[in-house]
Amino acid sequence: MFGFFKDKFNNLKETVSNTARVLVGNVVNSVENEEEFSEFVLDDMEDMLISADLGVGYASELVDKLRNQTKIKPSEVKSYLKEEFLNVLKNAGDKKLCYKENELNIYFITGVNGAGKTTLIGKLAYKFKEQGKKVLIAAGDTFRAAAEEQLDIWSKRAGAEIVRRDKADPASVVYEAIEKAQKENFDVILTDTAGRLQNKFNLMEELKKIKSVIDKKAPEALRECILVLDANTGQNGLQQAKVFTEAVNLTSVALTKLDGSAKGAIVLAVAKELKLPVKLVGVGEKMEDLKEFNSEEFIEALFG
Repeated sequence: MFGFFKDKFNNLKETVSNTARVLVGNVVNSVENEEEFSEFVLDDMEDMLISADLGVGYASELVDKLRNQTKIKPSEVKSYLKEEFLNVLKNAGDKKLCYKENELNIYFITGVNGAGKTTLIGKLAYKFKEQGKKVLIAAGDTFRAAAEEQLDIWSKRAGAEIVRRDKADPASVVYEAIEKAQKENFDVILTDTAGRLQNKFNLMEELKKIKSVIDKKAPEALRECILVLDANTGQNGLQQAKVFTEAVNLTSVALTKLDGSAKGAIVLAVAKELKLPVKLVGVGEKMEDLKEFNSEEFIEALFG
């Protein structure tokens, strides 16, 4: 970004300790003392990677690379996984949140209800305000009164303005927010959206409609379509990501509730399956607990 997340993870190792245990510790401990990669050892390793929420396809691929080869020994499995994981994260794309100075920047934020969208928007608003930016929140989840109330509270805490119209058409709220932002020279619009997966068709149509409003009113301003995923959802998060990808062209992922989760391997699964970079990570309840994702630091903490 633009020097946006100066504060590093102080306790990243602690944050990912549960994930590190199931994804790295268990696998390495079970393999590294073996003389060679027998079928039994490899099957065991694959099962552990799958149960760590890496995904069946990716787990199989990692283990298949170890079959019928003699270069990598079981004692080197830790450095093998470390290198493979880092490559997958790097290949998913740039980790910096897109932002252009002296222009309107729109962030289209999606995800299922309960993933932590509202909280993420509040924290992101706060980060931008700290940088001296003029921030507007568009409350596009208009049929869930609780969501709008929560956004209202977060916007006040962050010092951002908000456009909300209870029960109104979400696309019209976003339209109004763009008009206001253009007239009053805002730097940032954070657009909240509904996340009701029960009726997938309606939700997708609603998201497409909002996206088309942005495309018509401010086509150059859309910086990111961010999917908010709860780190505890594991492989379900992948399914969610696929649904939202159908509706809008996602550019990145924000991972919430990473602290304490044992399912942080979803970071790798999303990068591998969907080629989507994780750009933001939520690691706690406080306003400051939103960090920019760093592949090297994440991998070092996992394997440290």
